[in-house]
Amino acid sequence: MKIGIFDSGIGGLSVLYEAMHLLPHEQFIYYADEKHVPYGEKTKEEIIGYVDEIIQFMIERDCKAIVIACNTATSAAVSIMRKKYHIPIIGMEPAVKKAVDLYGKQKVLVCATPITVKGKKMLDLVERVDKDHLVDLVALPKLVRFAERLEFESEDVLAYLKEALSCFDFEEYGSLVLGCTHFNYFKDSFHKLLPQVHLLDCNLGTINYLIKNIELEDLESSVEYYYSGQRVLGKELQRIECYLKRLEKMKDIGK
Repeated sequence: MKIGIFDSGIGGLSVLYEAMHLLPHEQFIYYADEKHVPYGEKTKEEIIGYVDEIIQFMIERDCKAIVIACNTATSAAVSIMRKKYHIPIIGMEPAVKKAVDLYGKQKVLVCATPITVKGKKMLDLVERVDKDHLVDLVALPKLVRFAERLEFESEDVLAYLKEALSCFDFEEYGSLVLGCTHFNYFKDSFHKLLPQVHLLDCNLGTINYLIKNIELEDLESSVEYYYSGQRVLGKELQRIECYLKRLEKMKDIGK
């Protein structure tokens, strides 16, 4: 049986990348909902509908567990989906607690999509772990669109980040939490702006939690890719390979 991993687009490839390294004998389905990306600009009701459709797609293809590799979709839909379906459904939780535990003597900046930043799940998480009121939240929706068009190191990306983060005194911050899987492609840009700050994501923690909830296989590793239900073949696989190479380049930045 396979492991299903999905996102609104290609951000969740960063979770797949982690999974392939930690689970070398598993088979995966990766689903990018390219018809509806970005989720961060959709309503909660729309996202719940998309997620429900994708989970049904995964179950029909014999997935034994499903990872919602999207903080926005997790915030909007994970609790509803867990009540509806009876297989492990693993969501994402931004690494706010880890940042506070490791670097909590300085402020923590959490970057995510608008729905994640405003969502009850995020606000409850911050209230639970941020006893000293060190956590600040900022929405960076345009980064998703930059990532989807393979635009990573342009002047437009740096200009956008400088403007969006201009109200923060970077010297006050010890860590920056990447609260959207798409943001992992921009670790070099974040590091240029905040060279002294540690960059954290929740991908490793997510896959470790997945491992605790499945029976491990001893199979020949493979991945099937889908865009909104359509199998990805040919030249489009080269695009996916570009993203995976980019993730390899980003993996050690900001640690």
